[in-house]
Amino acid sequence: MKPSQKSRRLFLKNAAALSAASAFPSLITRSFASAAGRSVGAGEKVNLACIGIGNQGGSDVMSFAKTGLANFVAFCDVDMGAPQTLKVLEQFPNVPRFQDFRTMFDKMGKDIEAVSVGVPDHSHFPITMMALDMGKHVYVEKPMARTFHEVQLMMNAAARRPKLVTQMGNQGHSEANYFQFKAWKDAGIIKDVTAITAHMNSARRWHGWNAAEAKLPPAEPIPSTLNWDTWLGVTQPHDYNHDFVNGQWRCWYDFGMGALGDWGAHLIDTAHEFLDLGLPYEISMLKAEGHNSFFYPQTSTILFRFPARGAMPPVDITWYDGVGNLPPIPAGYGVLGLDPNIPPPSNGALPPAKLNPGKIIYSKELTFKGGSHGSTLSIIPEEKAKDMASRLPEVPVSPSNHYANFLKACKGEEKTRSPFSVAGPLSQVFALGVLAQKLNTTLKFDRNTSKITNNKMADQLLTGLPPRKGWQQYYRV
Repeated sequence: MKPSQKSRRLFLKNAAALSAASAFPSLITRSFASAAGRSVGAGEKVNLACIGIGNQGGSDVMSFAKTGLANFVAFCDVDMGAPQTLKVLEQFPNVPRFQDFRTMFDKMGKDIEAVSVGVPDHSHFPITMMALDMGKHVYVEKPMARTFHEVQLMMNAAARRPKLVTQMGNQGHSEANYFQFKAWKDAGIIKDVTAITAHMNSARRWHGWNAAEAKLPPAEPIPSTLNWDTWLGVTQPHDYNHDFVNGQWRCWYDFGMGALGDWGAHLIDTAHEFLDLGLPYEISMLKAEGHNSFFYPQTSTILFRFPARGAMPPVDITWYDGVGNLPPIPAGYGVLGLDPNIPPPSNGALPPAKLNPGKIIYSKELTFKGGSHGSTLSIIPEEKAKDMASRLPEVPVSPSNHYANFLKACKGEEKTRSPFSVAGPLSQVFALGVLAQKLNTTLKFDRNTSKITNNKMADQLLTGLPPRKGWQQYYRV
């Protein structure tokens, strides 16, 4: 039996057992009790397998290495001959390497305690589900998954395995903005928020295609080093084209989550968590330039409406992306322009934007502006900030960055700051936004039933297209 076939059969067996345990709670099998993840001792390194070691995945490898807490036991990437993966392999030449995560788990499963998942959005789900099923701690890049339903299944799987550590890779959730937002919220500085604008106005990094000529690109020869079948994963069959890989996947509805999924987790993550926003009840496309059925618009403005929560008032979040699609700028905003400390786009060119990626938060008494990732908030205008200076609480210093936080959590020393229970609803907000983008419409969402009530097609797309033959087992739990 091939290793990948063994993995699929084992997964199906566990899925069937788990379905029975869910229907009859008393039927908790020994196999799941034993797949709870080993508690790593103090001073030990975590045996980490990295799935996806090029581009962002490669950056994750280096970041984990810098913590001094990771022992790399396996590397997996569908293209081990690509320039971006060779850079990592040159630095860690003795780590066992694989092109299929199922084969890796078959051969190295007993040696792996945790995995990092730095692959295209559409592949987050099956890898994460198999890792959790095998009792591995999981760090997965943002957004958690590509569809609302996939995210929900991932949250459910993590909740059933409370001893396993999960973390989504919105790295700013372990930096200054996270601790400042919490401290200011707890101190009553941030309160009665009614509106937020979030904007990512740099050049579209993954395409500049003409929407009027939208179509899937033609078939090209598959590079000899690329395992295209595994790259496709759960998605329906597509012919290979270079515009599907290496960052370009972000722009296609079939593979990625566009600018919203890419940057939303770096812009609204703290507000979403500490204002207890949950899921919106309405999502509206206010602007969609270059809309078509294949790839994301060149420009999008999306309104998310959240209801009152306890004593907190309703909140509207308006998302802006696209060059020149800037939000209204309040009086006293301050200096516009690009911050040289913000990393440039992946193509190396600084975009002709007037604002850094960031947000503006409006409350009944105060207005705040902030950047992305870990950038802290400022009260505007400056005169108001000076008046408030003496009332601002001390902000704790982060005890660990996002990567160290995950590994320390695997060792039982910390708790992750972006576990699936926190990152899942945030990722589902993005999934709802993507549906509004794809259909270019307004969606009514029932927060109690998790159903879209005004658009049957959109409601069906919460689940998405059926997985490709041979990949159905990941959805059966």
